[in-house]
Amino acid sequence: MKILLTGLIFVFTVATTTAQEIKWVTMNEALELQKTQPKKILMDAYTTWCGPCKMMDQKTFTNKDVVNYVNKHFYAVKFNAEGTEEVMYKDFNYTNPNYDPERKGRNSQHFFANALKITGYPSLVFFDEDSNVIAPIMGYRTPSQLEIFLKMIAKNDYKELNSTEAWQDYEKKFKGTFKD
Repeated sequence: MKILLTGLIFVFTVATTTAQEIKWVTMNEALELQKTQPKKILMDAYTTWCGPCKMMDQKTFTNKDVVNYVNKHFYAVKFNAEGTEEVMYKDFNYTNPNYDPERKGRNSQHFFANALKITGYPSLVFFDEDSNVIAPIMGYRTPSQLEIFLKMIAKNDYKELNSTEAWQDYEKKFKGTFKD
């Protein structure tokens, strides 16, 4: 009986853990996946020294509502904006030639992050099914704060929001369901 109970606890723990994780891929993998199964991309541009980036990982990107919604509607990309990953985007190979492996803390910004005009961390960048940038969103977001952006992008509502007034009206009418 003890072995059976231990086995059930193990299976439940593994199932719960697996269900609570975003399926992160690299930008190159997401771009490749889009070729066979078009889907929007959500890129988390982070740095290793960024406190709010770590909070997003611990509190927002582990939230079951966020995990389920992101996994269903987006290819989720984890991108170190000061790292060394090569990114082939729109026929250009983006690198970080000024990266210094000896430097502690802040490092040089990756050319891809620079091309996306990322000026702070964390930054979330949304891409459409054709890999075109939709919008960057800078700063830490709780699950309930992130929800409006996820749903607005996934449902293509952003295409109708062409003024500050339109955004404010959309925001006022939005009824979120994600719990923090």
